Amino acid sequence: MPSPCPFLPSCGRALSWRDLNALRDDQGPELYRLCLEYGQQLWLEDLPARALLAVDRALYCDVHGDADVLSEYPMPYRAIGWMVKQPSENFAGNARVHYQHLADRVRGERADLKKWRAWAAWAVARHARPDLEGDPKHIVTEPMHAEIEIGLKACGLSDEIAEWRKALAD
Repeated sequence: MPSPCPFLPSCGRALSWRDLNALRDDQGPELYRLCLEYGQQLWLEDLPARALLAVDRALYCDVHGDADVLSEYPMPYRAIGWMVKQPSENFAGNARVHYQHLADRVRGERADLKKWRAWAAWAVARHARPDLEGDPKHIVTEPMHAEIEIGLKACGLSDEIAEWRKALAD
């Protein structure tokens, strides 16, 4: 059985996608925490790729910097790095490619914020697993850390860059 991610909460009850779907019209702090809890549950069920997707969904929630949940569980860059580093035979795919594609293809509401958060997660995945190759068929200009910081500063939360840097230092 996998060890719990130290950067994710547990909720003490079984969750499913239906719990997240019930909050589809409210993308705020309650959904953010629920996504993190669901990510932990999926991780403990040895479903690492699905766990990472649940954490990705938390990244895209509309949570303001003064939300109480952020003081306990800041933007989950450290959780992403921790999860990507863990050995698992059940980790389908390549996290670097996943975030590369996500960053380049995000659309809709708050697209710039989502793009820069995906690039920030991409940088964390590259740091955590430098052995993972990019997608040579997906031609995209990969940003430098300074560009990601500029994007996060323009779109993200006031302490988001600091949290991202912690993930890059782990």
